[in-house]
Amino acid sequence: MSAGIRPEVRELTSAEFSAADEVWREYHGTVGDPARDRIFATFLAGQIVSLARCRRHPDGQEVDGVFTPDTCRKKGYARTTMTALVTACHNDDLYMYAVESLAGFYAEFGFISIPERDLPPGIRERYTWAAGNMEGAEVRPMFRRAGLL
Repeated sequence: MSAGIRPEVRELTSAEFSAADEVWREYHGTVGDPARDRIFATFLAGQIVSLARCRRHPDGQEVDGVFTPDTCRKKGYARTTMTALVTACHNDDLYMYAVESLAGFYAEFGFISIPERDLPPGIRERYTWAAGNMEGAEVRPMFRRAGLL
């Protein structure tokens, strides 16, 4: 964390989603949807330095959009943001497709690797382009059972 300035971590209001969309522009053009999403952010001096989203699907909750701009990485902001998300969304089972190199990071929050077939269909459909080749997509399906950290 940056010396002298304390980060603020909180869930965004729907009016703040456009600020998240601006930060996410670098991250696959991700955008928030107030009807389906809960977005969590870490702010430093009023600027978003990390984001994470919990998206409601008809058949499950998906964590995605975990992103920290390059200039803000390696300072613990993603960990702080994920802690806020997992704490706030602890009443639900959570699913995700984790970038392979970050699977250990998500394991710190209770996520475990699962077979792709164990993902709810609405979440699994996002990666239909991988045609069952998760290794080629360099992502790993993961699951976190409901409950506090």
